[in-house]
Amino acid sequence: MLDIAAELHRWCAEGRDFAVATVVSVGGSAPRLPGAALAVDAEGTAVGSVSGGCVEGAVYELCQEALRTGESVRETFGYSDEDAFAVGLTCGGVIDVLVSPVRAADRELRPVFAAAASAAAGGRTTALARIVDGPPELLGRALLVGPDGGWDGTLGGHPELDRTAAAEARALLDAGRTATVEIGAEGSRCGRPVTLLAESSVPPPRMIVFGAVDFASALVRIGKFLNYHVTVCDARPVFATELRFPDADEVVVDWPHRYLDRTEVDGRTVLCVLTHDAKFDVPLLERALLLPVAYVGAMGSARTHRDRLRRLREAGVGEPELARLRSPIGLDLGARTPEETALSIAGEIVANRRGGSGTPLTGARNPIHHDTRAPSDRIGSVA
Repeated sequence: MLDIAAELHRWCAEGRDFAVATVVSVGGSAPRLPGAALAVDAEGTAVGSVSGGCVEGAVYELCQEALRTGESVRETFGYSDEDAFAVGLTCGGVIDVLVSPVRAADRELRPVFAAAASAAAGGRTTALARIVDGPPELLGRALLVGPDGGWDGTLGGHPELDRTAAAEARALLDAGRTATVEIGAEGSRCGRPVTLLAESSVPPPRMIVFGAVDFASALVRIGKFLNYHVTVCDARPVFATELRFPDADEVVVDWPHRYLDRTEVDGRTVLCVLTHDAKFDVPLLERALLLPVAYVGAMGSARTHRDRLRRLREAGVGEPELARLRSPIGLDLGARTPEETALSIAGEIVANRRGGSGTPLTGARNPIHHDTRAPSDRIGSVA
């Protein structure tokens, strides 16, 4: 639901009644992931999507029905071999959708949805936890959970249910993940089960581009397209200017390793080193390869890469750390221009994040959508 938070925030401010259909689990080659949502207001206006078009019409009708009845409902959509015209996913996947009415007169659910939409639209860190499977009287109930673990709203069940659900949602929020978890309706790991969908809304991940070179400008643009918060850093003030990088969120003039020492990074951060100059690269990569970031890539030819590895080994960097370095940076696309090179780098970043191989899909026998989580984490969750 938080993927359409800006529009829902406006609808709440205008006092509109609406229903929200949210993907709560997927199987096979489903087009959207858990958390994707379609909302329909009382006038029939629709925003968002749950399937990229396959079952939108049927879900639209479910939203209208939920507004009439005031009841939440869960529905499964999948591909039908027997009837090609049946409502289903032509991609062959299966999705479960929860449809919940959010009416202005509802004094319990409406304030939670309104606060969640406001927080997500404003870029504040928050999680919306909802019961998506379990006793009918609890279906669709919601909590808004903050980064400190505090919560607003109630799931309406056993007193310990809210506490346990908030703790689970906060753990997922800390990791910036949206996922489903199963807990007991009494707040324990036993008893009647309920399934909780916790949607995390966190600031965009960071992309830090070291080296204010011509390739950096193209990489900044594609980084913004991929929804990164992009920083350009270079020690040379004549090159590191906002005029040269108007699309960057910030441009920093500093030695790369000194900036990396003082800035904040996390497990979603990607570091792209484009300077291919040893006096910048080596001290920077010494630090970068020790950080718990998602990706570290460095530009340069194969010869430059070999020389860089030699220098890093001499500086005391170990083999496990060197194995993390993506260099020469990017996928082999035969790229020549800055834009093509930026595309190859972005392709490697996405493949690294999603577990892709970077090989052509034509003739591939493996699933298109990869699952890179631990086995215990896979059911109905998305990293």
